[in-house]
Amino acid sequence: MPRYKLNIEYDGSGFVGWQRQANGMSVQQTLEDAVRAFSGETVTLFGAGRTDSGVHALGQVAHFDLSRNFTSDKVRDALNFHVRPQAVVVTAAAAVGEDFDARFSAIARHYLYRIYDQRPPLALRRGRVWHARGPLDADAMHAAAQCLLGKHDFTTFRAAHCQAESPVRTMDLLHVARVGNDEIHLRAKARSFLHHQVRSIVGSLHMVGVGKWSFADLADALAARDRTRCGQVAPADGLYLTGVDYPQTGA
Repeated sequence: MPRYKLNIEYDGSGFVGWQRQANGMSVQQTLEDAVRAFSGETVTLFGAGRTDSGVHALGQVAHFDLSRNFTSDKVRDALNFHVRPQAVVVTAAAAVGEDFDARFSAIARHYLYRIYDQRPPLALRRGRVWHARGPLDADAMHAAAQCLLGKHDFTTFRAAHCQAESPVRTMDLLHVARVGNDEIHLRAKARSFLHHQVRSIVGSLHMVGVGKWSFADLADALAARDRTRCGQVAPADGLYLTGVDYPQTGA
């Protein structure tokens, strides 16, 4: 049975998230409906990351199986035709072996969080960045973020309803920098993330950026392993799944 890997971009604003839900349209359902429309087959898409409502993707990866062979270009173009007018695009499709699993084969996931820290309201970037009160000290935020690198119990930075069996994760990268005059970008890399982990970290780093928390305060919050010690959870608007690494890519 042929298996296909998809690289996907989407604007999460109009979706309930990646995963199929009863309370609205999901990215997963949108693509599954498109597969059925062009192939006549009912399939399940398996994504590399279950992004929440409002979270965007530049590099989501998913896989699904069909009973018939199609060229990669046919799969890509047919899906893009049938997902219209939803804000979802398949940027690439490829036939892969049956041992490939978009979720379980992944060795790293990359996220970007965008913060706009100026006073004027937004027009074109509305819904795509967090309009946070500022100005923020990006250098202080970056320095504090380094205490979260490595293997830790991230209970403080996980959602109360997170279903992961363990709160322990290994953070490989947390980089905070100002980009241009009015945005701060946080980039995070890990094999896997807890539910709301990145948004919780960003909200706590915001406390550092406005001068309410120090490096020591963030380190103490991590060590407490207590959800109530977390700063606010940053909104979904600014979060992007930017890429997923697999062994065969050499990443």
